[in-house]
Amino acid sequence: MALSETLKAISNPVCRRILEYLKGGRQTAGDIAKQFDLTGATISYHLSNLKKAELIYEQKQKNFIYYELNVSVFEELLVWIMHFKEENK
Repeated sequence: MALSETLKAISNPVCRRILEYLKGGRQTAGDIAKQFDLTGATISYHLSNLKKAELIYEQKQKNFIYYELNVSVFEELLVWIMHFKEENK
């Protein structure tokens, strides 16, 4: 997990909205874009940042690109955060 990339991505409100949307399951880039009043290029930029942070997976099937959450990164982030709680006991 690239912690700095992960924290940077989740600090962005658009990225957080994309992550929230993907909680419902795997979606195409087009389906994700329909949820926003933003250009396709802007959505692609945010999807790229989420991929860089390893928060989402990309899977190509025929003419579509599907995205889904990578929950293992969220689990690693929680473990890292809980580490601070344990040190303060």
